Amino acid sequence: MSAKLRTTTLGCKVNQYETELVRQGLQRVGFQDCQGDEPADVCIVNTCTVTHQGDAKSRQVIRRLARENPDARIVVMGCYATRAPEEVASLPGVVDVVTDKRELPDLMSRFGVIDVPTGLDGFSGRHRAYVKVQDGCLLRCSYCIIPHVRPKLYSRPMNEIVEEVERLVDAGHREVVLTGIHLGHYGVDWNRNQPRENWTRLAHLLKQLCSLSGEFRIRLSSIEATETTRELISVMADHGDRIVPHVHLCLQSGSDSVLRRMRRRWGTRMFLDRCRLLREALPDPSITTDVIVGFPGETDAEFQQTMDTCRAAGFSKIHAFPFSPRRGTPAAEMEDQISADVRSERMDELISLEAELRSEYCHAMVGSEVQLLVESNTPMAELGPSNGNPAKLLRGTTGRFVPAELITSNPAFGKGSLITAKVANSDGEKWTIAESN
Repeated sequence: MSAKLRTTTLGCKVNQYETELVRQGLQRVGFQDCQGDEPADVCIVNTCTVTHQGDAKSRQVIRRLARENPDARIVVMGCYATRAPEEVASLPGVVDVVTDKRELPDLMSRFGVIDVPTGLDGFSGRHRAYVKVQDGCLLRCSYCIIPHVRPKLYSRPMNEIVEEVERLVDAGHREVVLTGIHLGHYGVDWNRNQPRENWTRLAHLLKQLCSLSGEFRIRLSSIEATETTRELISVMADHGDRIVPHVHLCLQSGSDSVLRRMRRRWGTRMFLDRCRLLREALPDPSITTDVIVGFPGETDAEFQQTMDTCRAAGFSKIHAFPFSPRRGTPAAEMEDQISADVRSERMDELISLEAELRSEYCHAMVGSEVQLLVESNTPMAELGPSNGNPAKLLRGTTGRFVPAELITSNPAFGKGSLITAKVANSDGEKWTIAESN
């Protein structure tokens, strides 16, 4: 009887990619996914340590799996495993702790995998596939633990990525999301001893991927403003039929003084200039961001500067996070830690602004053409058939990262379809799109 496998991922897109890579490797030697409550022989847990909550959720998952799968071997990997391996090893059921993602081939070989995969053949259960192109971060933002647990820069060979994307498209994935720990540093580890004219950049990888055939689109995951170069923007503009007009620029704070305490590499003027360049080059781009609220020493005036910067940037979505001190980072030891009550009040203000900006963007796009990737298909029996075909409600994500829905009876449209149509109306959070006549 085949061994049963259960995988659980916490955290970022890179973690999700790496879990899928291990899963596919183990399937090569006969492992099968658990169905429902079926007990597992092996559990793989990919952990997160960005916040205290990430650590806590990782521990909760491991303990739950140990209770529900008492005979399973639990293998723990990910950033929490790297940061606190002894703590992880003491948890129930844990038999192996992978402290470095470069050890994943060794992990798979310990389960008998000889032909270790170098990329994915598909992404289970998803129409949107993540592709890890880069690992590691050299920066030392004062609040971030990730450079301590993923310090080694590594860029995957371009031909390996291109072949992987070809396989994913052939497998039916209609969106490929390029992701990394520091996406904009793709190629940096190769460029150090090369003349500038021989440097490899993210823009070069994008050009290669855009030349591939097939019906699919490309999305970039989060990227720093400094790496959103004119060259990269130009590639996005030249290949608008392939690369979605959505960029997630990491802001973190809209106050220059807070950015200095965060040890960020730019000020708000440069950030807003990048937003301007994107809007000049791309058709109505969606610009999203991350903001940390309540960084140590953040005054009312500095928080208001963040609000003003967010408004000036015109974000279509803001991921807001209250500051979470991470032991081992300079910010955790800074004076003037902001109280939970103040952080909560400021979070409420920023969330309110986010809803306002999102609504403005969504309503401004009514009448514009967008592309929907259908991710769910629900029959609408109460509407009855049209032209002999039953009506259905299609939901999914547009290229601009706004959710949308479409009621149609077109039999050619279903899960996995890419549909180009106009925005008919908006409720301020999502779009309803209409088929062209």
